[in-house]
Amino acid sequence: MLWSAIVYTGLVVAAIGLIFVVKPIERLHVTTRWQGLAIIGIGVLLVGIGLNAPATESRAKRVETRLDEFVPVWQFSERHTISVAASPERVFDAIKRVRASDIALFKTLTWIRRGGRRLPESILNASDTASLLDVATRSGFIYLINDPPRELVVGTMVMGPRGSRGTLTPESFKASLPPGYALAAMNFVVRPEGPNASIVSTETRVFANSPESRRRFARYWRVIYPGSAIIRRMWLRAVRKRATASVSGIGMIHQSESQPKVEEERQSEGDQNEARR
Repeated sequence: MLWSAIVYTGLVVAAIGLIFVVKPIERLHVTTRWQGLAIIGIGVLLVGIGLNAPATESRAKRVETRLDEFVPVWQFSERHTISVAASPERVFDAIKRVRASDIALFKTLTWIRRGGRRLPESILNASDTASLLDVATRSGFIYLINDPPRELVVGTMVMGPRGSRGTLTPESFKASLPPGYALAAMNFVVRPEGPNASIVSTETRVFANSPESRRRFARYWRVIYPGSAIIRRMWLRAVRKRATASVSGIGMIHQSESQPKVEEERQSEGDQNEARR
């Protein structure tokens, strides 16, 4: 995402400028601390531009997924895809079983996101006793669609006006809400790709329904986007690992079940040969 890249480029530039303030490096043509301060200023300017750039709106041209039904318009999104050597049924089952400990860097990144604070169980502080989707749907997320083995969609309210109350329902995503809300939804779509092969995609969309909520969420999104993208990619890899491990496990079971039959057949053939002699 362009604006997130600009934010983090600005942070790197500012950090380099701080180094030059501490110790100017003549061979890099930075001879005074004032030059270091100027570099910091450039970095801060880039961060400000990246955080405050206006968010553009996207719209689904036609309904291709169930996510399109619930979030047809959005300002913030990300999408990732992976190939899995397993049937859609096994992949869908793996999606629902993946736990936080299965996802590389998940606990590290969510620990950073919550600032190391101890929080009640949630998507930011998920235990290993339940699947990540189970944790999410009992701590703020709701199922919008659960259509095995094709698509699963969950949603949550990420921002609301002060004093807002009420229960989030699937209908909330299709209703016209008062200004100040930002609703997020994420799906997993499984498509068959030949025998025992699937394409799995996950997409996250956020719709903020007022200029103020868009500005506020844009700053948050552009900071957390790199970590969010890493988590989504690692999540898909965890799904692939679970799904293909299930296939391998079944193959081993079939092999172990067939082995005694082979031994019995060999023994029977040996007995028949012995009788002929």
